[in-house]
Amino acid sequence: MKNVFKSFFESFLRSRRMLHHFERWQTLLGSKPVGTASAAMPPEIANALSAASLADASDMLAQLGSSPRGLSEDEATALRKRLGGNEVNHEKPLPWWTHLWQCYRNPFNLLLTVLALVSYVTEDMKAAVVIGSMVVLSTVLRFLQESRSNKAADELKAMVSNTSTVLRPEEGSAGALRIEVPMRDLVPGDLIALSAGDMIPADCRLLSAKDLFISQSALTGEAMPVEKFATVPAAGSASGVLERDNLLFMGTNVISGTATALIVHTGARTFFGALAQRVSATDRGTTAFQAGINRVSWVLIRFMLVMAPLVLVINGVTKGDWWEAALFALSIAVGLTPEMLPMIVTATLAKGAVVMSRQKVIVKRLEAIHNFGAMDVLCTDKTGTLTQDRIVLERHTNAWGEGSDHVLQLAYLNSFHQTGLKNLLDKAVLSHAQMQLDTRLQTDWRKVDEVPFDFSRRRMSVVVAGSDAAEEHLLICKGALEEVLAVCSAVERGAEVLALDAEVLARIHAVASELNAQGLRVVAVASRVLRCDARGDARRAAYGVADEAELTLLGYVAFLDPPKESTAPALRALAEHGVAVKVLTGDNELVTRKVCADVGIEAGRMVLGHEVERMNEAELRQIVEKRQVFAKLTPAHKERIVHALHANGHVVGFMGDGINDAPALRAADIGISVDGAVDVAKESADIILLEKSLMVLEQGVVEGRRTFANMLKYIKLTASSNFGNVFSVLVASAFLPFLPMLPLHLLVQNLLYDVSQIAIPFDNVDEEFLRKPQSWNPGDLGRFMVFFGPLSSVFDILTYAVMWFVFAANSPEHQTLFQSGWFVEGLLSQTLIVHLIRTRRIPFLQSRAAWPLLIMGAAIAAVGIWLPMGPVAHYFKLEALPLAYFPWLVLMLGGYAALVQTVKGWYARRYGWQ
Repeated sequence: MKNVFKSFFESFLRSRRMLHHFERWQTLLGSKPVGTASAAMPPEIANALSAASLADASDMLAQLGSSPRGLSEDEATALRKRLGGNEVNHEKPLPWWTHLWQCYRNPFNLLLTVLALVSYVTEDMKAAVVIGSMVVLSTVLRFLQESRSNKAADELKAMVSNTSTVLRPEEGSAGALRIEVPMRDLVPGDLIALSAGDMIPADCRLLSAKDLFISQSALTGEAMPVEKFATVPAAGSASGVLERDNLLFMGTNVISGTATALIVHTGARTFFGALAQRVSATDRGTTAFQAGINRVSWVLIRFMLVMAPLVLVINGVTKGDWWEAALFALSIAVGLTPEMLPMIVTATLAKGAVVMSRQKVIVKRLEAIHNFGAMDVLCTDKTGTLTQDRIVLERHTNAWGEGSDHVLQLAYLNSFHQTGLKNLLDKAVLSHAQMQLDTRLQTDWRKVDEVPFDFSRRRMSVVVAGSDAAEEHLLICKGALEEVLAVCSAVERGAEVLALDAEVLARIHAVASELNAQGLRVVAVASRVLRCDARGDARRAAYGVADEAELTLLGYVAFLDPPKESTAPALRALAEHGVAVKVLTGDNELVTRKVCADVGIEAGRMVLGHEVERMNEAELRQIVEKRQVFAKLTPAHKERIVHALHANGHVVGFMGDGINDAPALRAADIGISVDGAVDVAKESADIILLEKSLMVLEQGVVEGRRTFANMLKYIKLTASSNFGNVFSVLVASAFLPFLPMLPLHLLVQNLLYDVSQIAIPFDNVDEEFLRKPQSWNPGDLGRFMVFFGPLSSVFDILTYAVMWFVFAANSPEHQTLFQSGWFVEGLLSQTLIVHLIRTRRIPFLQSRAAWPLLIMGAAIAAVGIWLPMGPVAHYFKLEALPLAYFPWLVLMLGGYAALVQTVKGWYARRYGWQ
């Protein structure tokens, strides 16, 4: 039973989240490389990819009906209609009948079904109908709610679409146009252009590549990126398909470099798609949210495994009817299990997602709502997150800080001709230069080659040739100052070229520091003239990192990256809600300090990337608690810091928008990105902001805590109330000559109570609950049950006494009256406890439930009184209560409310109130 219960919760939660590509791969393949494991890849797909790897590029184009200019739009549309979209099977919604079956097949419904069948076999049709109705209602409610949730989630996901750059033939010319196409619309035969930050959307064959490095860690377990080439491997190569240098696979991503690739397989025919069913069926590590749910569930299981056998033994011994005692014990087990928990969790999370969607926030995984509320540390990149995503080129100077149009011209040529990842800095250069430069600059220089950007070099170069320089190529390098200086041997000042001695370097750093102190981000520009060799051979057509040497520093382009207007108030609001903000940036410390000061963050002693590099894990765990700002970080440094905070027990959020943020986004409990982020950042994130305002972060935190509060209400209410009822049953079973309630009564009462809880996701939450992070605390739940459950038992026992002594329901002949009296009191006290325990304040006066919960509770209370008093009482084996009973009922409910309120105040002072 334990394993069934646990597996139910885990399977339920897995069905609710939208798994990331990388997590799926790692789940299936674990840490073992699979490049040579042919068994991991279906043979038909492995053979087809192997053939594509060995075939000549022109043969592959012909085989797929494509051309060097790509497919036309009409050809692509026709293929899409015939082959379907580029989507893997497990991403499609379940058929309604499969979804309905999944909603039914949980241990609670199975237990109720057994009870219904037993009732039918024993010819107790009334019990069979009621129990069957409970199963149908629970299943249908969950089915309808999850269907609405899935539909809402699909609509939200559709608002964020990753795209690929596709080549299409240009009408009237021999060239090709580059257009952005949604990944799901790609077809075999499409030619795609790739650069740093792009996701690989399908299984592809490389046609051309320049310094192309791919992250395949999700497939092979290798942490380091691998370089890919367009060359055909030698015939008879023994390497596995995943090791082929000219093949790219769906679900990986480009770290650096550029490429053109031919799509060979899409959708279910990809390696990823073929393994989709195995991936979705494979168990994976539990998240913080799942772990919390499971820990809470085990608390309830332990109580059930103790209480149900006790009820069986006591009733069997005292009544002598072991069959009736067994049915009653099963009913007790049902009463202790929170059978509506899956529906309440789904409905609450879905409501949170809908609320956040109104704030232009896309929630890709429903459980991220809970993590938002539990988050106590938010790590954020600086550029494009704290600052505006529109950077302005403010200065273009030589190395001495004097204005220089020559530096601007070369920076423009570098940004214009590069085909890799054009970041905000490149866009700012192009936007500024187009207003100032002669447009002939584009036509007077042609591109020869480029050395793409990567995060270890932190620079990129283009090689251009001028129409009047037949024997020369010009290499223009642009990047971070320290990294550019590392490959420079001289500096230019006017007509002079000076050696980089200590005095000159000090002056260079002083000028850059002055610009940084003004909040300007400095990018160095250097160049080198490359002449033909001594033999007069034709100049090279390809260049590499080795050619970035002996450069001459020309000067700087400096950018103003002002903070977003919403940053400072958003950070203050997060601090007020108990969320610490830490800045993790690759920028230098001077610019970082200026931006932090502008947004109200006390930078203090900053930790730099080279310091993180030298720290072991224990040292890093200590320093992340003490410091707030970390600068000059690599992607690996950011990921290590997030892991260190997580190891210290924090629930960590990370907000970023670049490829360098992707590892940290995946490592965090909740990854937050923006719609303008690179593909891999959006793919790694759990939540995507569609608007620039950061105030939605504070709203998301509040909504996450409100969502968690309402989930916790149901669990605490149900657990304590049901535990109290079972405790009352134990007392009654020991002294009464008959059952205090029939199994039918317990099930009906449980059904009515569960229906009243449907409105909990829409309930109000007290402000004090929203001020600090919240998380699962199973120990508190067990203590809460022990303290508050028996309080209802006090008044249940008083009800026994009233029915026994006042109304003479003290023999088996009058047991129906006794059972009716406790049925009404039990149901009304359960309905009342909702309002008593949902808040630490005085209910109805200081804190009032939302109208849906008030109306639903009142309706269920009315039904509970009507059942024994109305015409259907005999169907439920109940009977009408004398009117004199109701004043006693009011007194007991009033006393119950007063006692709970008193104990609640003491409990909150002693243990706190979660």
